[in-house]
Amino acid sequence: MNVGDFMEHIVYNVGDVVRMKKLHPCGSDTWELTRVGMDFGMKCQGCGHFVRIPRVKFEKMVRSIVEG
Repeated sequence: MNVGDFMEHIVYNVGDVVRMKKLHPCGSDTWELTRVGMDFGMKCQGCGHFVRIPRVKFEKMVRSIVEG
């Protein structure tokens, strides 16, 4: 058995709204995904700020999918 056999693979799609572990400075913790791939584009649901972060960092910081 490989380590990958135990890991759960969640599929993220453009348009999904996700909850992150940390709050954005505006106070919101929900983000809409605008790009999915080796890096993720996300738009803050509170203030509209746009950020891009690497997939590895995103997967550590995401808590759940709110709507999708």
